[in-house]
Amino acid sequence: MNIDFWPNFPKANFQSGKMNTSPFNTMSYACPPKPWRRRKQTQNKANSNPIQTQTKPNKPNTKPNKPKRIHFFSLTYSINNVIILSLVERIEHNIAFSEQIFSPAFYAGICLIMDMQSNNNISAADHLDFEEKVSDLDRQMNELRKLSSAKGIDYSAEIRRLQREQVAELKRIYSNLTAWQTVQVARHPKRPLLNDYLNLMVKDFRELHGDRCFGDDRAIVAGFGHIGREKVLIIGQNKGRSTKEKIACNFGCANPEGYRKALLKMKFAEKFGIPIVTLIDTPGAYPGIGAEERGQAQAIAVNLAEMSRLRVPIICICIGEGGSGGALAIAVGDRLAMLEFAYYSVISPEGCAAILWRDGSQAPDAAEALKLTSRDLYKLGLVDAVIPEPLGGAHRNVHDTVYNVEMYIVRTLRDLKRAKIDNLLENRYKKLRSIGNDLVGSRRVTARAGKVRIKATHPAPAKTKPVPAKV
Repeated sequence: MNIDFWPNFPKANFQSGKMNTSPFNTMSYACPPKPWRRRKQTQNKANSNPIQTQTKPNKPNTKPNKPKRIHFFSLTYSINNVIILSLVERIEHNIAFSEQIFSPAFYAGICLIMDMQSNNNISAADHLDFEEKVSDLDRQMNELRKLSSAKGIDYSAEIRRLQREQVAELKRIYSNLTAWQTVQVARHPKRPLLNDYLNLMVKDFRELHGDRCFGDDRAIVAGFGHIGREKVLIIGQNKGRSTKEKIACNFGCANPEGYRKALLKMKFAEKFGIPIVTLIDTPGAYPGIGAEERGQAQAIAVNLAEMSRLRVPIICICIGEGGSGGALAIAVGDRLAMLEFAYYSVISPEGCAAILWRDGSQAPDAAEALKLTSRDLYKLGLVDAVIPEPLGGAHRNVHDTVYNVEMYIVRTLRDLKRAKIDNLLENRYKKLRSIGNDLVGSRRVTARAGKVRIKATHPAPAKTKPVPAKV
């Protein structure tokens, strides 16, 4: 059976000003028609006398036309009124300079840059509680821009100075985030969600629905697509951006039919040898009565057992919240990675504080005790890699974040596909069974050392010979 049913990457029809894309690909930028015109005719139509019209003979072109490359890199654009020099897009298009001057890729790049600036705009209300100084610098720069436009005075030097201060302040804050601040960044309302990754990273995405038992859960999205040059099955948890979307998908809390749907599509991918990529972003499984009646715990347990022996490479990435068994149900794989400011925990900090202290305000202390940040989990050996985020978090530069995730997936898939399937399964089993062994071993060594220290300080009393009883 031929499963290569995905069409080629959509190509733009620049003469009509439209782009032919699939309904699942939203990166369809309408581009204007060609700005260039055909070469001027050699004859002058105003002069009707052919004798007076003299045309120069065409000289033979001895030198080959060298292609000209158009690069768009190190573009300066404003995000949250902070000028950030970063790689926006690199578009290489070879064109014959003698035939045409501009490339259609030029207009596609301009449309992409405009879309980036509109998506990454952070308003004053989107600043977190610990970003007060960053918000004040934003307000000062906005006032200077208003004064510059109203009075015609150039304040560019002062604005650049404030921008440098803001970048330095962001570096200082995000290099020393606490566990509770990391949770707040992971829950930012403008943080990239599953749909952002599907639109910007996956080409020719084809969604699959239903679990063949109960229904279709919108909290979990599954489908086939291309990441780089690799055909993969993408399974992700959708939290929704607007209020209507959040209600439709239970704020990312999946029902049992969602986990059964994910397992069904995984087995379908295993049948044809297609790698699996899971994107984790959920506060936990849905705790409703209906979900418990339909076997929520059993669905999660079956996923854990079946994913551990799927005969295809599996890559799991936590892109935001990773809470409880709802995250673990699609997080069993060969590689587990996290974004730098995501969190992965057995329970949310608020839930932990409510159980231990009967007080939800103790959530910051609970977050510190849970060791839920990517830095702590990497030290404990639970996470294989930490994917870096742009300065100020993923919500300040969505495209760079998606690019980092895509590069990690491509590199990891290339490494995993080199190994034999039997070796892959054996390494996956050993990895899962070794979780916590180092921590338990260190505690045993500490306990033994403590016992030896106690024996040295408090020696046992010497045994006296028993006195024989008198007859």
